[in-house]
Formats: sequence, C-alpha cells, structure tokens
Amino acid sequence: MSIQYISDSQGKITGVFIPISEWNILKKKYKDIDEADIYISQDQIDIVNERLEEYYKNPDSALDFDSAMNDIEKDL
Repeated sequence: MSIQYISDSQGKITGVFIPISEWNILKKKYKDIDEADIYISQDQIDIVNERLEEYYKNPDSALDFDSAMNDIEKDL
C-alpha cells in the first residue's frame, strides 16, 4: 500500500493520503469503512467546551502529554 503522510510545518503528522484505487480495495474488504457514524452526546460536547474554556482562561495549568504520562506512571 502506498500511503503518504501529511505533515504540518513542524513535521507533525496530521493526515494520511490513500490513493483512490487502494481506498476502493479497502472499501470492498471492509464494507462499512466509509459509513462510520460517530455519535457524540450533548453532554460530551458540553464537557469538552467547559474544559476548553478552563484551558483558555489558564493555559499554563495544562500539562503536555509526556508530563501527564510521567505523572500517571509514577503513581502506578
């Protein structure tokens, strides 16, 4: 499979490009691959919005992923 990765200006992978011929093969193999409907409840949306508001008010209080994982692992 000839997948191409799409990166932002900092080199972070942000997407994947799959040639249409290979996408069609995947669609035949996995019948519902392009019909993935994900339901997100209003409660979940509200929680995310509240957390974003908290972050925007105090962005310095957030931990990056590695720091958060280190904190979790030290308590295990």
